Amino acid sequence: MAHLFGTDGIRGIVGSTLTHELAFACGRALSAIRERPHIVIGRDTRVSGEYLTLAIACGAVRGGAAVTDLGVVPTAGVSYLVRLLGADFGVVISASHNPREYNGIKIFDSRGYKLSDADEALIEREILNRTDKIECVAGRFLSDSSHVRAYEDFLVSCAPHRLDGLSVALDCADGAACAIAPRVFERLGARVCAINATGNGERINDGSGALYPEGLSGEVRRMCADVGFAFDGDADRLIAVGRDGSIIDGDMMIYMFARHMNEQGRLKKNTVVGTVQTNMGIERALADRGIKLVRTDVGDKYVLERLLTDGLSLGGEQSGHIIFTDLHSTGDGILSAIMAASLMIETRRGLEELFDAPLYPQRSIGVTVSDKQKIIADPRLFAEVEAVRSELGDGGRMLVRASGTEPKIRVSVESWDGEKSAIFAERLAAFIAMLDAK
Repeated sequence: MAHLFGTDGIRGIVGSTLTHELAFACGRALSAIRERPHIVIGRDTRVSGEYLTLAIACGAVRGGAAVTDLGVVPTAGVSYLVRLLGADFGVVISASHNPREYNGIKIFDSRGYKLSDADEALIEREILNRTDKIECVAGRFLSDSSHVRAYEDFLVSCAPHRLDGLSVALDCADGAACAIAPRVFERLGARVCAINATGNGERINDGSGALYPEGLSGEVRRMCADVGFAFDGDADRLIAVGRDGSIIDGDMMIYMFARHMNEQGRLKKNTVVGTVQTNMGIERALADRGIKLVRTDVGDKYVLERLLTDGLSLGGEQSGHIIFTDLHSTGDGILSAIMAASLMIETRRGLEELFDAPLYPQRSIGVTVSDKQKIIADPRLFAEVEAVRSELGDGGRMLVRASGTEPKIRVSVESWDGEKSAIFAERLAAFIAMLDAK
């Protein structure tokens, strides 16, 4: 496993595990692996975003790169603009759904795809083996936020239908969606109410957005909206809320999209991509409709790799990353919201009506630990997991893994018996906490 890169780039607490020096070295590494590259950089609203943007830009320009600072823009906007502008790399400064003290570095290649594990390993070697004796070849730096409008136009162009008359509540998590998401939905004709849309980076993901959709649920009911959409800090995730206040996660939306696309003959090979966390109820409901689910490791880049390898059109994660390969090269929360709203217009039904699959009760717990790799490799944990798996039997499923973005071990248990799922998940979480305390 890489020392710096997790499941979604480099992630850490600013000033501690994510420093100016590391960001500078990352920019310098991009210039080392490609001669005089053009690099576009975007960020979310975190206070540390400008600081890290300048650090990466300094390292890249020192190596001869031409850097364009796009300003605040969703992650998927950088993926789109790196292609539109013919850049060599797109860099996103964001810690996505993590709290404000975190930040991160995500990198896209010239095609708008997140880097492969091999490319990340190459950059990591450049970072770890860096030297200040490397000759300085001055590049150039340009700040130009006007390109974000092109991404906005792209989103509007993707809508299958106008949204005239649709009442939409948006929770922008005080992140990168704040300016662009309300404008996009207004341009499509929707009546928009946006909450947590000040763009105050001190409040990013603070009890709001895709990780905390309960607030949006209350807002949808209060204003009698037709639907609500909650984004995370960099707007690559989407969690929806039905008009009755019900919360609709990524698994549920993927099921609705897959069913609709399959009925229209647009679901390639009658197959959809999920992850090891995708609810078993979704898999069975899709199978009943003649749709196959294939699973990958957790991480939207692994979902995308499988989509491209197998030539498929739809995939995603329970957390709200959804990828439409016919439209975009990465998961895009705003695009997913547009497609969900368009589905409502086309079917004349609410999302809460469109979801009809029985879900397995699932209990998920994140346990903060001092050394996640040490804990996950502990043979005592392996023995306990096997014991629980044996007791759970064929009627359930469990997953224990190290988080790719936080210092946590994540436990997830699902079965038809919700009480059993909770008991086993809590048992494993307590065991992990005990191992960490020793």
